[in-house]
Amino acid sequence: MKKNEESGNIFSDQIKSLADGLFYISETDAEIVPFEGVAAEAVTTDEILRQTGRPAETPVEERNFEEIFSRFIKIQDWFGEEETETARKFLELKTFLEQNLRDLKVFKIGRIQLKVYFVGLDSENNLKGIQTEAVET
Repeated sequence: MKKNEESGNIFSDQIKSLADGLFYISETDAEIVPFEGVAAEAVTTDEILRQTGRPAETPVEERNFEEIFSRFIKIQDWFGEEETETARKFLELKTFLEQNLRDLKVFKIGRIQLKVYFVGLDSENNLKGIQTEAVET
């Protein structure tokens, strides 16, 4: 197995473990899974469209990584044990992404039924991160 494939498998396995039991909450709850892209010069709208096989005219909204993640990791006064544990798990996932990727961004692709990518570049300049889905009407 090539070094890149091996590191990709380790990354994916760690994401799967960290995201186990977590869901991206919108008007639907969606599973969070690894995203494994290929080499990229930068984390851009054009690059995410290219690597996900979508036409250049596809609607894309770029969002701030910290801002989007903050709603999942903030512990509220009214949280019970389950909500607190979920926030803690999201914080672990966020920390893992920050420690392993740089230039992290969030891209929401499409309209109403969206594909959502939290991505950055790894040490070998491959686009990686997590992906999920959202419904926003």
